[in-house]
Amino acid sequence: MSSGSPTHGMTPHQRVIRERRQYNQWVANQTLEDYALRFTANSARKWSSFRVANTALGAVSFLALEAIGGAITLSYGFSNAAAAILVVGTIIFLAGLPICYYAAKYGVDIDLLTRGAGFGYIGSTITSLIYASFTFIFFALEAAIMALALQMCFGLPLWLGYLISALIAIPLVTHGITTISRFQMITQPAWIVLQLLPFIFIGAKGLFDLDGWMAYPGAHGAPDGSIDLLHFGAASAVVFSLIAQIGEQVDYLRFLPRDRRGKRTGWWIAMVSAGPGWVVPGMLKLLAGSFLAVLALNAGVPFASAAEPTQMYLLAFTQVISQPDIAIALTGAFVVISQMKINVTNAYAGSIAWSNFFSRLTHSHPGRVVWLVFNVAIAIILMELGIYKALEHTLGLYANIAVAWVGCIVADLVINKPLGLSPRHIEFKRAHLYDINPVGVGAMLIASVVSITAYADVLGDTARALAPFIALGTALVVSPLIAIATGGKFYIARKPTTPFADSKPERCCICEHTFEPEDMAHCPVYAGPIC
Repeated sequence: MSSGSPTHGMTPHQRVIRERRQYNQWVANQTLEDYALRFTANSARKWSSFRVANTALGAVSFLALEAIGGAITLSYGFSNAAAAILVVGTIIFLAGLPICYYAAKYGVDIDLLTRGAGFGYIGSTITSLIYASFTFIFFALEAAIMALALQMCFGLPLWLGYLISALIAIPLVTHGITTISRFQMITQPAWIVLQLLPFIFIGAKGLFDLDGWMAYPGAHGAPDGSIDLLHFGAASAVVFSLIAQIGEQVDYLRFLPRDRRGKRTGWWIAMVSAGPGWVVPGMLKLLAGSFLAVLALNAGVPFASAAEPTQMYLLAFTQVISQPDIAIALTGAFVVISQMKINVTNAYAGSIAWSNFFSRLTHSHPGRVVWLVFNVAIAIILMELGIYKALEHTLGLYANIAVAWVGCIVADLVINKPLGLSPRHIEFKRAHLYDINPVGVGAMLIASVVSITAYADVLGDTARALAPFIALGTALVVSPLIAIATGGKFYIARKPTTPFADSKPERCCICEHTFEPEDMAHCPVYAGPIC
């Protein structure tokens, strides 16, 4: 495979040693690998658009949304929190639309898309690390919320709850989208009912104190509840951290059927709703967290605990049923289902991101399942260190880098490609790419440095508050400028010398497995096709 590519000192007839071939045979089991390092084969894109979309939308269950909505409301007030949710949510949708379209069209994950959208073969390694960080940060946050529910229901100490909440995801993720799609399908009805039930009863009992919620000023907001630019920016920075969620949606959307004949409408509905559309129910959950946090505070829940989803929904479920034990059981069931639905996605996406990152650093790949365990282990360490207590600061800092990365991809797809500054297709093959493309890598580094400098309060209070917006704007401007300055010559290192035009699978002359023609290149050293 890629890691077995020849060097110039090798002869065209060199064979791969027996151990290496066995190693490649194990990694070639795509039931385990799920095309972690490569183009998603057309033969694997066999699920219906509905099933793929349902699998992707299972991620919307995550209760970190309520935690974020509650935290920014308690800190900055309803007006600033609501404005941040609406503005940033709209930006996330618009940024996610082209990313999801290109990924679904070409059958590539977020790493391969980044590679072909201005970053190059090694350049996308940097973004794989950024993406992997998102998956284990949010895995840790979600599992920590689940551990709090286990403590509430069963009295488990938090350290044990962390372990159980993290390790339980592994067996569900080892077999990739095959098992995950079944799990999401089975749990979706129960999750929807438990998600909506408390709000239906709260509404029926007339407990929606909208005036009190909307007037809540927050610990740092203006007493009259008005919008303040600095507080709006601080709330926006936390919400902006969710922009990397689009990578997890893409990891599923690459399995959308390639053949859209007669199914174009369904394909587009699935792509939009399960891709950038995740943010619509996401915004509703952020607002739900905002409302429940204020409701909890008014009900006597301590300020430090009012933004915890377990406390929010325990209070909400007490409106459904008066017996405390049953309300606790419903809350525990809802939290566990919600967190399992998102953490199978976090673990899955993290295993793919780490596979891409380490395969290029070490030129070897022990298999996606190894990196699945690695990702979960990091999350456990973060939980034990108390990441949940530093939620706002952690996400606010991470947002600057995540926005710079996503902004550069969007700039390439919606500006550089239409202007002819970059190829119109997504070229992901290592054999045809430069290691580093200064368009994406350069723009991301500049945008990151500028925004982190602003976030560090070097450029004043306003710039600090609006640092993620600065990152996005810088990326959108700098990417096409570098493309113009370089003439776009760092996108394609060489064009195919031997076209693989027919649809029949080709046999790799190194690893001796067969792959679809889109996944093959011609190697002049081996004088044959390689994967």
